[in-house]
Amino acid sequence: MSIMRNLNARRKLIKSFKSAGLYLNIGDNRVYPKIHSVKFTGGNTEYVFTLPNGLDPAIIRKNYYAFVQYFGKGIELEGEYKRFTLSIRTKKPATLPYDFEEIQPIISPHKLGIICGIDRGGQLKTFDLTKQPHILIAGETGSGKSSLLRAILTTLIKSKKPSELELYLGDMKKSEFHIFRRVEHVKCVHSSASDIISMLMHIKTELDERSNLTEVFEVGHIDELPPEHKCPYIIVCIDEVVMLHKNEEVMEILTELVAIGRTLGVFAILSMQRPSAKVLDTTVRANLTTSIGFKLRDTVEAKIVNTPNAHLLEHSGHFIMNSDKIYGLQAPYLTMEKAKELLNPFMISKNEVKEVKEVEPEILTESEVFFDVVD
Repeated sequence: MSIMRNLNARRKLIKSFKSAGLYLNIGDNRVYPKIHSVKFTGGNTEYVFTLPNGLDPAIIRKNYYAFVQYFGKGIELEGEYKRFTLSIRTKKPATLPYDFEEIQPIISPHKLGIICGIDRGGQLKTFDLTKQPHILIAGETGSGKSSLLRAILTTLIKSKKPSELELYLGDMKKSEFHIFRRVEHVKCVHSSASDIISMLMHIKTELDERSNLTEVFEVGHIDELPPEHKCPYIIVCIDEVVMLHKNEEVMEILTELVAIGRTLGVFAILSMQRPSAKVLDTTVRANLTTSIGFKLRDTVEAKIVNTPNAHLLEHSGHFIMNSDKIYGLQAPYLTMEKAKELLNPFMISKNEVKEVKEVEPEILTESEVFFDVVD
């Protein structure tokens, strides 16, 4: 029975190769990719195959639809040049709870450790923002984008001192970043366009000052500055940046930030539900070195974010990441309540985040007005 199951699975994969045009014509013969293994785990199947030399691997991405037609949308196809792994999921994956104790040892070697999620083999994937600067995250409502943003920011806060990291947050939806308002690392949380413009103007000034420092001390990176001029890393994170795209001043500063920020220790994390080429022009996209695509609406949006086949994702929390290569990952799930609990030790009192309440105007006496003006 197991032998027949294996043979039938191999035949089905070869049929998908044929439909996708994944073969070489040598004389009167067709040479298909070599199938190395077929594994069945629970309700899931994993194929490992290699392409024959001379076959362009771009055909796989171009004709990905053929694999979907044969195996359904619950597939992940990973590989780059020759060796590929095709995973077919028939069961809805379990939620991946956020666990900092498990994450911490893996991100500790990084200067700015970014937690992504687990791969097909159950391994946690992380990267160093100082080496792969600037992140773009896109995904429909309910796809898992907000939870990953919380996980990234919470992990950074728990792993870096306030003297080592400053966070500037823009929350155009007024729903995501309020839990970070009183965290010591967080310099501001703004939700209006005018306030975010002011925030970015401050960042531009910071970029200019740091650029001058590297020039004065003739160093290539702020990490090489003398101890007395040591600068904390800065991360600017804006959720729903698409709502700011009509403001040329904002987009100019963001373009400058992603172009020169790496050597100056200033990084950007930009997120949006509906990616648009008008917002992400070629200059910005070229400098956003890591793209994360949760479930997107169509191939156009997946192409804009540079996360192939993100529109075919079915499960919340699953995403395609394009950085040094393309990954299929599952994001850790961090609820708002759990994040508050983890952030509580880093909370301080900040006057600027107090709620503004309407009060009756105070009537001053003539002498009080006089002394107030003199002062």
